[in-house]
Amino acid sequence: MNTLIGKPLNSLFSWYIEKRIKEINGFMSNPIITQENTLLQNLQKAKKTTIGRKYGFEYISNSEMYKKIVPLHNYSDLAFDIEQMKMGEKDVLWPGLIKWFAQSSGTSSGTVKHIPISKDSLLNCHYKGGKDLISLYYNENPNTKLFNGKHLIASGSLNTFTGNKKTIVGDLSAIIMQHLPWWCEWRRSPKGTAKLISNKWDDKLNYICKTSSRDDIHLVAGVPSWILMIIKKILSHHNATNIHEIWPNFELFFHGGVCIDPYIPMFNAVLGKPIQYYQNYNATEGYFGLQNENGVNDMLLMLDYGIYFEFIKKEDWSADQPKTLDLSEVAIGEPYEMVISTNGGLWRYRLKDTICFTNTFPFKIKVCGRTQQFLNGFGEEIMVDHLEKAIIKTQEKCSAVVKEFIVSPQFSYESKHQIGFHKWLIEFEIKPQNIHHFNEVLDLELQQINIDYAAKRKNNTPLSCLKIIEVKKGTFYEWMKKRGKLGGQHKVPRIDNSNNCVNEISQIII
Repeated sequence: MNTLIGKPLNSLFSWYIEKRIKEINGFMSNPIITQENTLLQNLQKAKKTTIGRKYGFEYISNSEMYKKIVPLHNYSDLAFDIEQMKMGEKDVLWPGLIKWFAQSSGTSSGTVKHIPISKDSLLNCHYKGGKDLISLYYNENPNTKLFNGKHLIASGSLNTFTGNKKTIVGDLSAIIMQHLPWWCEWRRSPKGTAKLISNKWDDKLNYICKTSSRDDIHLVAGVPSWILMIIKKILSHHNATNIHEIWPNFELFFHGGVCIDPYIPMFNAVLGKPIQYYQNYNATEGYFGLQNENGVNDMLLMLDYGIYFEFIKKEDWSADQPKTLDLSEVAIGEPYEMVISTNGGLWRYRLKDTICFTNTFPFKIKVCGRTQQFLNGFGEEIMVDHLEKAIIKTQEKCSAVVKEFIVSPQFSYESKHQIGFHKWLIEFEIKPQNIHHFNEVLDLELQQINIDYAAKRKNNTPLSCLKIIEVKKGTFYEWMKKRGKLGGQHKVPRIDNSNNCVNEISQIII
């Protein structure tokens, strides 16, 4: 049955792919014009909204005028408007009634945000991104049989807003899951949306493992840590040595949210043969980037999803209303904070995500981290990307596998020369033979990756060598469970400048 239906669906999708690849090539060739048109279209659509009337969207004719008239916004600046929208107010930040609000995971800041999801953003951004990711994969791998099998997509949960029963608040993945198009719903595994968007993670995990292990899974999508947990539970239930004994046609993993590289050794341990890894940048606020080639570690910045992009230089991140750059002004290799204006009603919204451009024709990016997730207590200027690269190199050299980690700055006021160090809490999947050697190698690798850290480590002043505290297996899981952040889009933060998370994790007893 699946194969018979899959063939015509593959043919239909081939037609769509050819059409869509031409459109993607179009914005790759004309990025500045595409972005300018995107902004003007959004302004025209929203000209009669509350914010549109406030700033005169109807009379804004270009991006420069837009930047002069409309200020940069943080979530707190839009919070009142969003609350009004949740209560059922129409035409506030975007035309019409907004029923869905995606709850951010609050990975770094801890602040829960409810991001409006309009029909425009759902259809022309999030769903479009999902289709494009498959299209780009098909374009690179024309012999794939993805639509001959099932697709396992791990999602979060949904809740009804207490102030208005017609308003739905929850993980973006759950909102997407509840409104999947027929062609995607038909391929989804497992069936039963209600159980998949439940907020009871253990019940959801058991349901997925019980039902999806019987399906012919070709594609898996989700956050790496949770997908590994699903796979390991299936292997344990069936007493199997690798997941290809259960899913022989599993060929593709769509991942996002965190860097996949530290997780590759753990995936290799549960796979029976190589698979393709394709990353996407599908944040709560919008779908921003997609991997468009096999084996690369950057993503194509998607310019026709109803999102207008601006960028803030690193030296201006702390400013309230800094100058922003458009695509014509960015440079390769420099970290930028992203600013977005979307078809969901976010206007010049400071995302707090940081990216680096790897190419400018076409525009391709890598995610560096968050402006809040940045170690600079001693002038070392360490980003999440630096930490992950150091972990990858160290575990290779020490024959170890790191499952999870978090880093915090520690200050000392007793010494005149050494004012502090970095404290690492690490949970190992495979422990190194010598933890002290691992500690030394990690410190040296970080120095090679980050010259500012190396300068601060010279002669052990002002920074002394980093210190690793090993925690037992399951510690980070128990901590996430205690916080109510299991599954979905929730991730372990890599940097904790407040030390609150590190202190909480240190108190977990397994």
